[in-house]
Amino acid sequence: SVAWLGAMAMEQIMGIPMMSGVVALLVFSGIYSIYGGLKAVAWTDVIQVVFLVGGGLITAYFALKAADPTTTDMASGSALEGFRNIYQTIIGTAGDKHFNMVIPEGTLVSDPATGEQFDIYKDLPGLALIFGAIWLTNIGYWGFNQYIIQKGLAAKNIHEAKKGLIFAGYLKILIPIIVVIPGITAYVLFTHPEISEGLSGTIAKADNAYPWLLRNFAPVGIKGLAFAALVAAIVSSLASMLNSTSTIFTMDIYKQLINKKASEKQLVKVGRIVALVSLLIAMVAAKPLLGGLDQAFQYIQEYSGYIYPGVVVVFGMALIWKKATNAAALWTSIATLPAGILIKYIFPDMGFQLRMGYVFIILVVIAVTISLLDKAHSVKDTDESPAVKANLVKHSYGMFAAAAVCTVLGIIYSGEYAHYAFEAIFVMAVLLAFVGLILYTNGKSKTKDEKAYDYDPKIFDMNPGLVMGSIGIVAILVVLYAVFW
Repeated sequence: SVAWLGAMAMEQIMGIPMMSGVVALLVFSGIYSIYGGLKAVAWTDVIQVVFLVGGGLITAYFALKAADPTTTDMASGSALEGFRNIYQTIIGTAGDKHFNMVIPEGTLVSDPATGEQFDIYKDLPGLALIFGAIWLTNIGYWGFNQYIIQKGLAAKNIHEAKKGLIFAGYLKILIPIIVVIPGITAYVLFTHPEISEGLSGTIAKADNAYPWLLRNFAPVGIKGLAFAALVAAIVSSLASMLNSTSTIFTMDIYKQLINKKASEKQLVKVGRIVALVSLLIAMVAAKPLLGGLDQAFQYIQEYSGYIYPGVVVVFGMALIWKKATNAAALWTSIATLPAGILIKYIFPDMGFQLRMGYVFIILVVIAVTISLLDKAHSVKDTDESPAVKANLVKHSYGMFAAAAVCTVLGIIYSGEYAHYAFEAIFVMAVLLAFVGLILYTNGKSKTKDEKAYDYDPKIFDMNPGLVMGSIGIVAILVVLYAVFW
């Protein structure tokens, strides 16, 4: 999917045929990953993010200047006036929800390229994007995805890794400026030909919007830098994925199950072979899987939604719950896909965000039930002092109280606000109760599973700088939702 989207941008900006772009990106990424390793990926990330964010901001700036209705000369236009025009155009159009962050059911939108109408609520189900399965997607992706966490694990120490996470949070807040606003601008420009007259290219589907903006509005020098950064980001992402794929196979499958006495040289060789096979599969599968889609990213979200509920439950309890057992992890993993497919079959029109939430609730029940009943491998727990255990129990009460509040709110308001997917609050209730149960049993129980991880609770400590950084992110999000609710 990453290679396909990158090739699409290359086609829009430079006219390179799609499949040629896919093959070129995958081959270059393969060479880069196989011979450069994670260190090369890390240094490239540091450099390309500056140009990618900078190029995105500059592209947004010039696109907004072009939308200034007070002048026909883009060079003399005002980005502020352009944004005001875009905003007024959107909110002045009946039923247009582009600037709304909470979408009610029945919000029909029309694709300007194809004219097809669809209910955007299915992809963006109201309040589920605040306290529903959006948490599962992000915890699973940012917390348990090898492609992401390998960069955190490569940090000098835990404190540096925490600082990196906070910094990444602020970078993510730039997404509305460098992606969403340009996307809305492209929509307005494209649906108002009098504004976009004389521009080259077209937007055949949603995925073409950003490359179209880059092609038409970024200055020549900036366009080159932004395009180079875009390609670098694609190559870096692909290289990270290849590195993760080869690492997981060699360390978790080959070394553990196939050749336990494998030397470092053999592991490197096997890893390179796995990376090469992955590249070949990606080349063959890209067009059949993604060629007919309007938004490839939506495809990624939809199908990763079948996996992430199980990932969050299994990895979460495996890392921090001392009562979690192998049997619980195994059966939860086995149940993940069937549960998702079953709910999809029973409720075919349910959006993936809501489906993920219900699957998560089912999997938590399975994992907790098996873990509490399976005591075959329990051993005495002497890891923490009584004071630490008491602190865990104290914090569990806060989690249980928050879960109770969410449950009561769900019971009271789910019917009245069903069109905003208020029932998604039950997902938050289960998540909080799950964490509360983990804390409570870790603190109260005198036994643990024999394979439970031993960890120092101090690794979760935050110094004042990290706390303030986290509060800043939350404050910015609250303001954004307050303004664009």
